[in-house]
Order: sequence, then structure tokens, then C-alpha cells
Amino acid sequence: MAIFVHASEKEMGRAIHGLVYAQEIHDAGNKVKLIFDGEGTLWIGRFEDSSHPMNPLFKKVKELGLIEVCEFCAESFGATDDVKKANISSLNGNEGHASIANLIEEEYQIITL
Repeated sequence: MAIFVHASEKEMGRAIHGLVYAQEIHDAGNKVKLIFDGEGTLWIGRFEDSSHPMNPLFKKVKELGLIEVCEFCAESFGATDDVKKANISSLNGNEGHASIANLIEEEYQIITL
């Protein structure tokens, strides 16, 4: 599975569910990536904040190596510094964007939140 989180700042539930789903899929022994894309890239800085209630879950999913970020979108939404500080990999296979076609080629199923 490749889970794309596009959730805006008013859609915290979607962003949280991305973390929950990624961990569940991983814990069940399946291959999964959690990709923060579009406005969803802003959640990296929010979840990295140790005072955020979802910080422990974010850290766990991050430590599993499941989180990636669209490079173009992180730059467009001003999240590049947060992504670098969080030491999260950026995807740029589609003219700077994360490539859904590449993921499909690798036999990922796509979920968007």
C-alpha cells in the first residue's frame, strides 16, 4: 500500500489515520509507504512537535522508515525545512512530485486521504 496524505490543517483526522493505517499495515507484515503530499506536507512539522498528541505515533511510524514526502509540494507549502529537520526522504520521480505511476509499477495499491 502507498498511502498519500493530502489532509489540510482542518483535516487532522485524515492525517492521523494515515499514521494509524501505515502502522497497522506494517504490523500485519505488509509493505507500506506513507507519503505526505500537497498541503499534507505541513503535518510533518506539526507531528514532529513533541507537544502534539500524535507525536509518539508519528515517531514510531517514522522510525519504521515508512514516511516519505513529495519534494515539490514540501517546497511549495513551505515545509522543506521541517522535512529536513525530521530527516525524512523526499520523492521527486514525476518532475519533482511523488510518482504514482512508479508506485503502481512497483505493485503498490494507492490510498489517498
